[in-house]
Amino acid sequence: MKILRTTATAAVSAIALTLILIAPLRAADPLGTWLTGDKKGKIRIVNCGGAICGNLIWLAEPIDPDTNQPKLDKHNSNATLQTRPLLGIPIVLNMAPTGGDKWEGQVYNAEDGGTYTGSFTMTGANAAELKGCVMGGLICKGQTWTRSN
Repeated sequence: MKILRTTATAAVSAIALTLILIAPLRAADPLGTWLTGDKKGKIRIVNCGGAICGNLIWLAEPIDPDTNQPKLDKHNSNATLQTRPLLGIPIVLNMAPTGGDKWEGQVYNAEDGGTYTGSFTMTGANAAELKGCVMGGLICKGQTWTRSN
């Protein structure tokens, strides 16, 4: 009986140790709702065919004080999109997994209306860094996002 108990204890310990060692190797889950670094917006990240995509779902100030109407995508470089409401616009665009906790694709910046090469990197279970880059990645600007409800 004592040998069986010792063997069972050793087996459970080995399994627990394996799970502890393997857990950090798995990619963190980027899906869910994220509060932007400036805390002015929330983006919902979803799976879009094996990549991740994210749309703006909340704004701290959704109404334009000049028009008393919902804020519009007025800085978009495409004039036909400048009259669409900001809420609902795609921000994280078709970012494919590149290994570990990183996805790469494009990111839309509604503040200047530009679409940039970008990345989304999980830096913790509830933290991520979103980057947008120009000039082949020579100049990048990033923002830390936190998981939200």
